[in-house]
Amino acid sequence: MLEVKQATRTFNDGLAGFKNISFSIQEGETVGILGTSGCGKSTLLRVLSGLDQNFEGAIEIAGLGEQPIGMIFQEPRLMPWLTVKENILFGVKETKRKQVNIQDYLDLVGLSDFGDYYPKDLSGGMAQRTAIARALIGQPDVLLLDEPFSALDAFTKMQLQDLLLKIQKKRLTTMVIVTHDIDEALYLCDRIFILGGQPGTLQAQLPIETAKPRDRGDSFLAAKKADILALLHIEKVVG
Repeated sequence: MLEVKQATRTFNDGLAGFKNISFSIQEGETVGILGTSGCGKSTLLRVLSGLDQNFEGAIEIAGLGEQPIGMIFQEPRLMPWLTVKENILFGVKETKRKQVNIQDYLDLVGLSDFGDYYPKDLSGGMAQRTAIARALIGQPDVLLLDEPFSALDAFTKMQLQDLLLKIQKKRLTTMVIVTHDIDEALYLCDRIFILGGQPGTLQAQLPIETAKPRDRGDSFLAAKKADILALLHIEKVVG
């Protein structure tokens, strides 16, 4: 579905960004990108999304849809003067709006009765649900998520993680998630990429070979977390 070949994006200081990154992602796969601050995770996502085209190398997307990429940011970025329905439809061509059943998307993200609400009336989790629906309405081949739940409380974060699993199961959406949360990556992802260095390089790929949905307290995931902490050169705090 997505193939990256020897991609490099660096800036004037020669340190920020990433270099010589290659990987491929299969249709319906969820891949997480982890790494310490400054290793180029968000820069990589911007390059994949097309928002930053000043890179070297090649990126190929095998999908056949009209919208190859959908993007979800850390903040919902809703238009305050538009309703939930109108925010979800923002960016959809007027000629195609009649072909869209907006209620299907409201139901999918758990906002069935909130289509006529305005952003000021929504909780943080509801606002991010709206942003998810807005990204999905174009039926993207690949959905990119840049720390989508980091601003939310722990309980809301877990609810939205489960929502992503529901969406992935129902639509077989291919997802790439940048996160600082190792537990989130282990819960959601089929593979985890570890970036490190400045500029960042792809230092490891870890398959998470256990069925979803997963038990957050599973000993297998705990062992994988220890492996990731070691790869990130982070010592586990005891006590």
